[in-house]
Amino acid sequence: MKGILITTAVLLCVAGAVAAVLRHPAFGRKPSAARRARMEASPHWRNGRFHNEEPTRQFTGSKGFFPAMWSFLTEKAADNRPDAPLDAVKTDLKGLPANRDWLVWFGHSSYLFQFAGTRFLVDPLLKPEFPVNLMMRPFPGTDIYRPEDMPDIDVLVITHEHWDHMDYATLRDLRGRVGKVVCPLGIGEYMEQWGFPADRILEMDWYEQTVATGSVRTEAVVTCLPARHFSNRLFGQNRTLWASFMIEAGGRKVYVGGDGGYDSRFRRIRERFGRVDLAFMENGQYNDDWAEIHMRPADLEKAVLDLDARQVFTVHHDKFALARHPWAEPDSIAHHIAQKDHIDLLDSRIGEVVYY
Repeated sequence: MKGILITTAVLLCVAGAVAAVLRHPAFGRKPSAARRARMEASPHWRNGRFHNEEPTRQFTGSKGFFPAMWSFLTEKAADNRPDAPLDAVKTDLKGLPANRDWLVWFGHSSYLFQFAGTRFLVDPLLKPEFPVNLMMRPFPGTDIYRPEDMPDIDVLVITHEHWDHMDYATLRDLRGRVGKVVCPLGIGEYMEQWGFPADRILEMDWYEQTVATGSVRTEAVVTCLPARHFSNRLFGQNRTLWASFMIEAGGRKVYVGGDGGYDSRFRRIRERFGRVDLAFMENGQYNDDWAEIHMRPADLEKAVLDLDARQVFTVHHDKFALARHPWAEPDSIAHHIAQKDHIDLLDSRIGEVVYY
């Protein structure tokens, strides 16, 4: 009897601890009835979840999902983390010129850029607290920027809800200095829970547009576009949408690619918008086991050629090891593609200012 009581008490304590953890705001909450109704009205919502435009498998490996995950978690990957701190640069972001177009990359998929007088901050992960710090460990030398280093942001862009793209601690600390939030359907619930006013959240379905205005009153047209990916913050796969974005102003165009595997969307985007001036493209964290939701090296080359951007900047690398490839391989691949196919590749150290 005593043993049963002790076991019950232990189980109750564990259950209580798990419940307390899951109440952490980083995990989000269920969407409001009005938001849920708008999500369900999307043509991309079927059978209780969002779907990609093309049939997409989350897992493409030959060993089966659980054996592959076990191998991923237990087998040591060669060279997937640098041996020494990376050569990053700490720039005074608040002192950058207001009359030029520039970008600053913070590693992985976080970057700040100014375009036609409007400052955009994309998928910032700048303050890894619980629970993110249990999942991802930054490479030495890469974790040098914090929310307080950011200037005032005209438009915060969130491409999807994954932990390496939508960080609660970073957004909590930035919310008082953000003009508008641009995000796909469902993400607005997180933003409202985390203190962003509802009237500043521009929540869109694929192919919807909005207008963002920067500090010099230049209007930028933002179009929400597809990506071939998925969502799953904790439970309930594909209950929020994932996206890429096209930003147009002053006759120029910038493409924010987000995450996602290769498909025909890059060709279709080129056909719809014409030639893009700058494209931020996913490059890194690839594996044959998830070949349809992240681009492998050959897929990156096809996507870049399909899109035919005048300049390309690759992201999703150089900060975390979320796959098994050598950590420096994405940079090497991007340079090889650029040389082979005559691509104008913009490249920089973390924190270095690039004018485009």
